[in-house]
Amino acid sequence: MIQKLLIANRGEIACRIIRTAREMGIATAAVYSDADAKALHVRSADEAVHIGPSPAAESYLVGEKIIAAAKQTGAEAIHPGYGFLSENADFAQAVQDAGLIWVGAPPSSIRAMGLKDAAKKLMREAGVPVTPGYDGDDQSPERLKQEADAIGYPVLIKAVAGGGGKGMRKVDAEGDFLSSLESCRREAKASFGNDDVILEKWITSPRHIEVQVFGDSHGNHVHLFERDCSLQRRHQKVIEEAPAPGMDEATREEICAAAVRAAKAVDYEGAGTIEFIADASEGLRADRIFFMEMNTRLQVEHPVTEEITGVDLVEWQLRVAAGEPIPKEQDELSIAGWAIEARLYAEDPAKGFLPSTGRLEYLDLPAFRSRVETGVEQGSEVSPFYDPMIAKIVCKGDNREDAISNLREATANTNVWPVRQNAWFLVRLLELDEFKSGQMTTGTIGDHIEELTEEPQLRKLTLALRVRDHLYEDQFGNDLARLEGIGGFRLNAERKESIRLLVNGEAVEVTPHDGWGDPLPSGGVGTYQAGDLVFENGAAFRVQPYRHDAGGSASAADGAILAPMPGKVIALDVAEGDSVTAGQRLMVLEAMKMEHSLTAPFDGTVTQLSASEGGQVQVEAVLCVVEPAE
Repeated sequence: MIQKLLIANRGEIACRIIRTAREMGIATAAVYSDADAKALHVRSADEAVHIGPSPAAESYLVGEKIIAAAKQTGAEAIHPGYGFLSENADFAQAVQDAGLIWVGAPPSSIRAMGLKDAAKKLMREAGVPVTPGYDGDDQSPERLKQEADAIGYPVLIKAVAGGGGKGMRKVDAEGDFLSSLESCRREAKASFGNDDVILEKWITSPRHIEVQVFGDSHGNHVHLFERDCSLQRRHQKVIEEAPAPGMDEATREEICAAAVRAAKAVDYEGAGTIEFIADASEGLRADRIFFMEMNTRLQVEHPVTEEITGVDLVEWQLRVAAGEPIPKEQDELSIAGWAIEARLYAEDPAKGFLPSTGRLEYLDLPAFRSRVETGVEQGSEVSPFYDPMIAKIVCKGDNREDAISNLREATANTNVWPVRQNAWFLVRLLELDEFKSGQMTTGTIGDHIEELTEEPQLRKLTLALRVRDHLYEDQFGNDLARLEGIGGFRLNAERKESIRLLVNGEAVEVTPHDGWGDPLPSGGVGTYQAGDLVFENGAAFRVQPYRHDAGGSASAADGAILAPMPGKVIALDVAEGDSVTAGQRLMVLEAMKMEHSLTAPFDGTVTQLSASEGGQVQVEAVLCVVEPAE
């Protein structure tokens, strides 16, 4: 067995690997960039080696630095996790050439499955069903157009070296083909250095079904059943579950057997995933499920497979890499219960899923009936240099309904501040009828995007309870006079005894009786935390006394321009006293390598300016105030 393991990754997957290695008595070494010097995975490992600056291209993607770190620490093996160098055949070969154990697929298998056209040909020869289309060598626009016309529209153009939704175009009509081809190739060349493409018939009711496979150096291959990853946004998975809803035993047997044939065709070793696209217009049928590609690594969503099979896939990886046979034979593997996983990201769904960065000043992840995989903790920084995943939240149940209910409760009680996150978006997604009925497709999120991403509003009932429970001396009193002078609140008896509050910078009127006739939400009426934070159904709100003073607490409705995220002011177009018109650009904020223009909400005058060009700002900071014109 391996005695010491170096993890060539970061974040939650590094922490996940360290946990299993420790349980197996294997010492661990981590690597880290400047941005990750204080990261959880660095402190969790037995030792750690600094490998360079924050950008991944100068640290985590430099194979020579990884191998040097392994030799420096005396590690015998390298586990690449997923992402970064995990599917880089040249790196895998370099690890082996350095006399180290590569905990992953053989370089030959990675190469065989690395290009979509070659992989499809190989799968066709192995008897694995592939999507009808064209993957020939003739890449001339004329030939590709001819093949697309023969396939019939809509048709999908896919870069052979593509991934993550890049180098992919859907073409609905013959007249659009050549322009779409040119655009697809241009993106593929820029992203992957290869502009070759394949064509596939567009599946009108697509489900994303994938099968977990495992192989060893002794010629053994098994599957660990399927997962459904149909809930995606722009080809990025959001929620995954196992098993797949609507999968009958006969179809499962056929598709899993095809996945094993695929693994055998490339002499596969270690953990891998065979991804299929299913035409679910008539339910899941074996003759309508087609090979898409193989991921020659551990998947982000591997925990749902572990939860239904009772297998530790990382342990299997380490044992197989050390030369041991697969711990179980096929007839020893079975499905027990249902598992579902949601990806918690540092992003703002209400603002186009804009990535969010900054310090996690408050982080409360669910513990009850949940498995949480994370690489951060309260006080950690969400960096602009890497994937913005905060955690994976995994729940299990005796059946699908129980698993969904548990995950809905878990995401509703996920509390994060001030970094924006998508827990409230996940709550809404889990409540969609299409999802609960198992009738979702890869287009479901897109079909419901407006209702799923509408800015969450704190319920008046929650505010009323906060006023009653936290501002009154008597929990059940209703003497509003007691509110006089408390925390800046003012009583306005002429306006139905209302109190004016600021909720995330917006002015809100509330009385202690608001919302009492409304039904309670299924996630409860909100979780109150210390200070001025209120959390409800996965959304975070800052509730403050209303003040309109030079201190900058004016509400956005009154013309305060708030920073939507932590960032840097790279352009400042106005000064105090300037007259502005509605929609006029006031300044430009740079965050996550993207520029965001902040504009005037109405005609008026800049009466306060707190921002300065080149200055760093935090989320919700008041950058300037525009007073409306009379």
